[in-house]
Amino acid sequence: MDSKTIAVLNELLETSRDGEMGFTKAAEKVKEPEVKSMFLKQAKQCGSAARELETQIGALGSMVDKSGSVSGALHRGWVDVKAAITGHDTLAILEETERGEDYAKKVYTEALELDLPVDVREMIERQYRGVIINHDDVRDIRDTYRSKN
Repeated sequence: MDSKTIAVLNELLETSRDGEMGFTKAAEKVKEPEVKSMFLKQAKQCGSAARELETQIGALGSMVDKSGSVSGALHRGWVDVKAAITGHDTLAILEETERGEDYAKKVYTEALELDLPVDVREMIERQYRGVIINHDDVRDIRDTYRSKN
C-alpha cells in the first residue's frame, strides 16, 4: 500500500484516539448525567473508530502508532485548564469539545479530498458521518446550555 494512504490512516487514528481521550476527560469534568452519558457514548464511538483504523493499518502491512497526537494532547490539556478555571462549567466544556470535533471534521474532510482505495474511502466516509453526528450533538446541547445563561 502506498505511504500516503498509511499516513492518512495514521492521522485519522490519532484524531480518533484524541477524541476518545478528550470525550472521556470531558465526561469526568461534567456533573449533568445527560451530558456525561453523551460524552461517554462519543468516547466509545471514537474508540471503535480507532480500533477499526488500527485493523486497517495492520492489514495494509504497516505499524500502528501507539500514542495520541501533540495537538490532541494540547486539546485535552485545554479541557483540563478550562474546567479548572470555570469550576467545571458545563457550557465551557461543551464549547471546548465542539472545538475538538471541529478539528476532527477538518481532518476527515481533508482525507476525503484525497485519491484513496475504494475500501479505505468507504470506511473513512462512514467514520466521518459519526464525527458529524458527534459534533452536531455537542453543538445542540451547547446551544441549550447557552440559552439557559
